Amino acid sequence: MRRRQARGERREGGAPSAGHGFAWLVAAWFLLASTAGWDHAGAQYLAVFSDGRVLKVSAVSLVGTEQIRLELAGGGVVQVPLTRLQNVIEDIVEPVIEPVPAPPCPPEYADQPLPEATPYRAEIIAASRAAGLHPWLVAAVVEAESRYDRWAVSRAGARGLMQLMPAVWRDGGIRNPHDAKANLRVGCAHLKALIDRFDDLPLALAAYNAGPTVVERYEGVPPYRETRDFVRRVLSRFCPLDL
Repeated sequence: MRRRQARGERREGGAPSAGHGFAWLVAAWFLLASTAGWDHAGAQYLAVFSDGRVLKVSAVSLVGTEQIRLELAGGGVVQVPLTRLQNVIEDIVEPVIEPVPAPPCPPEYADQPLPEATPYRAEIIAASRAAGLHPWLVAAVVEAESRYDRWAVSRAGARGLMQLMPAVWRDGGIRNPHDAKANLRVGCAHLKALIDRFDDLPLALAAYNAGPTVVERYEGVPPYRETRDFVRRVLSRFCPLDL
């Protein structure tokens, strides 16, 4: 985090003043890493950062289109640029962790057109073909992420049909993440990169939802209900099984 308030985090409440905000936030991250697995009372979300850190927070709220306000589980507030986040997920762990097997349906592109009534049908097929992904897989991700609402905005600032975080859509050269064609193009490229990276569709989908950091930390689909529900929803739509 930067020390200057103009473009870094903003301190509020009873924690140290802005001059000490950076050191205080680093201390909070260190505490989280050193107490992994403990019960953090009041934590409702995990803020997953692009540099690999994960921060437990009690509440989140967007500040304009560039920043996010994180209320820390232990007290205090920080404000950081959205481009530093992979995502914000609910800190709810499933009581029984069942394996999520890879489906028999390959994720690679196949000439299997979507139903005529599918919203953005032509755009999804074109973006899928360009990225080498199965159009039914992409349509399943779009349905799970935004329900085909190109104006959708998540609590973490993800936008558009494929709910792209700012770091993703900006790296993809998008100016308007609510543009359907551009969002699908970059979203498909992002998903394909994750599939290539993890060489496993459930892991790639988990990383798409929660961020690669969390998947790598657990060396598998993480135990968080939100992420596991997302993976199951996508797979059940793409390749119907008893999931």
